[in-house]
Amino acid sequence: DADVANVAASKLTGALPAISGASLTGVNAVNTGRKNMLYNGAMNVWQRGTTSLTGVGSSTETYMADRFKFTSSGDSRYTLSREADAPAGFKYSYKFDCTTVGTSTGTSRSYLEQGIEGQDLQHLQKGLATAKPVTLSFWVKTVITGVTDPVFRVNLQDANNTRILGGTYTYDTSTGGWQKFTITFVGDTTGAITDNANKGMFVEWWLYDYGYYSGGSIPTSWESQVDADRNSNSTGNVAGNTSNYWQIAGVQLELGSTATDFEYRSYGEELALCQRYYTRIGEVARTSYGTGATHTTTAVYVPVRFPTTMRTNPSQTQSATDDFWITGDGANQSSTGTHGTEGINPNGVTLGVTGSGLTAGKAYWFNTADSSGWISWDAEL
Repeated sequence: DADVANVAASKLTGALPAISGASLTGVNAVNTGRKNMLYNGAMNVWQRGTTSLTGVGSSTETYMADRFKFTSSGDSRYTLSREADAPAGFKYSYKFDCTTVGTSTGTSRSYLEQGIEGQDLQHLQKGLATAKPVTLSFWVKTVITGVTDPVFRVNLQDANNTRILGGTYTYDTSTGGWQKFTITFVGDTTGAITDNANKGMFVEWWLYDYGYYSGGSIPTSWESQVDADRNSNSTGNVAGNTSNYWQIAGVQLELGSTATDFEYRSYGEELALCQRYYTRIGEVARTSYGTGATHTTTAVYVPVRFPTTMRTNPSQTQSATDDFWITGDGANQSSTGTHGTEGINPNGVTLGVTGSGLTAGKAYWFNTADSSGWISWDAEL
């Protein structure tokens, strides 16, 4: 409690006492660089669409909010949706609403995850004696019928060495509404993360399992992954009743053992980060993919440049074949079939578009015929 404002520096001797970061308030970090290792934590980017997906389940891997993969197997079913219901400071949340109760035996399960490239994890010094801790923070709003203060599991997993560290959070049913949780995962001195563009680590939030993944014990220290330990100590079964739901928002994973304020990024920056893993063009009439030349009377090759360099050579998916036009030589021609990928790479692709009645050696413009047309490229982890 001493006032040292007017004490000369020469009069101050000895070591300063340790100061806990948890006791510091009102301190803004300046020029500390990016801290959130997860993308789209504010749930602002939804390239795959903002309308709800119904009947999700039965051995599926589903995306709505960019970078967040939902895995579900067995007979439980969910409606996934973007909700304009979120904690203060956020616009959207991601909701998982149970529509069919899970009763399957075996490996029935549901969980949400996001993976991180190994080359973005080297500062954690995993596998060294100096391995660093990380802290996960997020907001949840849920209803689990008939369960007071349900306990949910969250894991940090090492995808390179198949290692796992678990954590739990308990939702206060008497308070309800949006609640913030923080979990610190200690550093792992075993198993280095490979420095490449593949999945190095991932976070998984559990919603349900029938029993196969909860028969063990929670890994409170790093261990080789055991399936029975992945959802142990959990009572938060979202698939236990069709009145149940689970929503998440404001997700952040950062270096250190203290959760700090959420790192807000501009929409443009967050979109560009997400487009490294998934990009989609179209859904507006007359969206142009590019101009190319005809090779024959039925084929035109159209180069497309991606908005940003993707993680790896992506896979391509398109909407219905009649959603596209080939325009040129005084007419609109309907394209036919699935558009081929000639020389696809992380920077772009040459589309092999087929049609009929074209003139060899002419230039043609490839575009969407209506607002239903789209082509996407996926390089997710």
